[in-house]
Amino acid sequence: MTTDLTVRKAVVADAAGIAQVHIQAWRESYVHLLPAAVLAGLQRRPRETRWRETIAAGASDVWVACAGTDIVGWASAGPGRDDDGPRPRELQGIYVLASHYGSGAGQLLLDAAIGNGGAHLWIAEDNPRAFAFYLRNGFVPDGATATHELAGTPVRILRMVR
Repeated sequence: MTTDLTVRKAVVADAAGIAQVHIQAWRESYVHLLPAAVLAGLQRRPRETRWRETIAAGASDVWVACAGTDIVGWASAGPGRDDDGPRPRELQGIYVLASHYGSGAGQLLLDAAIGNGGAHLWIAEDNPRAFAFYLRNGFVPDGATATHELAGTPVRILRMVR
């Protein structure tokens, strides 16, 4: 199913497409976690600015999955942000549009971002689709939990490690 998909390193010019996927994927994935008004109020321009800065700085590796010329997913990974991180590399984020679930885009992005090596990530506790994806890829919860704010809304998160 991955024949029409490509994955490549993001460039600054991809920031608008990444921001659009970021917002749409939150609206599709977090409808049960975040208030409707919060999801409706997500703004593209601030995310686009942040993605331009992130890509330009190069502190994290950012990858995009494309169907033709359209960005349909992204992943970012880099040095772990936790003081007590169980692995040096952290998968900082990965999102795919619902229209591309099951296409292989998520797997291609994960493989590009962290390969087969060890890494850790944080995931919303109530995110069964993503949880199953990470389990299939060898990640297991390590017992660390926290509360993280997503767009101003507290969400319980847990850490997974491979």
